[in-house]
Amino acid sequence: MMSCKILVILPNWLGDAIMATPAIELLSKYYHNVEFTFVGSYVSIQALKHHPLCKRAIVDKTKESGNRYINTYKLARELGEFNLAISFRNQLHSSLLLRFTSTVICIAKESWHSRFLLSHTPKISSKQHLVKQYAKLAMIDSDTFNGDIPKLKLYIEPKKFNKPMIGINAGATYGSAKRWYPQRFAKVAKEFANKYDIIIFGGPNEVEMASEIEENLKLLNIGNYINLAGKTNIKELCANIGGCSLFITNDSGPMHVAAAYQVPTVSIFGPTKYKETSQWMNEKSNIVRHEMDCSPCMRRECPLEHHECMKSITASEVIEAVNLALNADTPVG
Repeated sequence: MMSCKILVILPNWLGDAIMATPAIELLSKYYHNVEFTFVGSYVSIQALKHHPLCKRAIVDKTKESGNRYINTYKLARELGEFNLAISFRNQLHSSLLLRFTSTVICIAKESWHSRFLLSHTPKISSKQHLVKQYAKLAMIDSDTFNGDIPKLKLYIEPKKFNKPMIGINAGATYGSAKRWYPQRFAKVAKEFANKYDIIIFGGPNEVEMASEIEENLKLLNIGNYINLAGKTNIKELCANIGGCSLFITNDSGPMHVAAAYQVPTVSIFGPTKYKETSQWMNEKSNIVRHEMDCSPCMRRECPLEHHECMKSITASEVIEAVNLALNADTPVG
């Protein structure tokens, strides 16, 4: 049987890439004998290249040097033709990349450039969860899709710890407006430190924030923690989060990693659209947020300089939400 070669242009952000995994699973089940080629940012490729049907995984470097249009054309010719090509990015260069491969069936969300360049450009409302948007996009050429969307899926083996671990993720790459406060994360961790050892997570640019949590834990006489901020690659990050028994986080990529492993999670939301980017189908999850007149502003920094959407959330509220998530038999939040 001949293989069905599918090109997938992944979203740039880690969380968005993970939210595209249900759509990828749908593609793998709808088409027979699938072989995926993934093109994406470094972080998205590192997270998703472990898919068993992924034959090629290529980091998109077309904008690093030289003319991006020429680089995009060269990459497309190197990739060759596919049975199907789909972009989960809504960018001109992604549409061009699909078009330059000479693939007949090319799918991307409707935009001025996709309408001009590609064969299938559906209108998909952004006022729904991003997982649903991606799934509808992937299944636009299917007559049998009934709307059932699977859970998030990562193919990185979770780490096995000797003790129950609570993960603390105070970072959020998008900007400071999405970040709750290190001292409050430490207060929440202290509440559960007698049952869990603590892992502090963070990217290379979040080491200082993680160090603040560490210093606050020391002030609270908590010593059963490790600080992994800036010390893990994407595979290690996913494996460590997957091994946690509890995860407390801002709206971030690691939040979606936890959902992929069904880790009980409390997510703290401020300026972002929680109905569109909350954890997808995590059976034990909860959201803490306060409705504000100015939210969701979707800004990287608080434009009003008061940050009340985060400042007004207390440690006791998050502790209560953790207890609800741990005891939940059905999804909450």
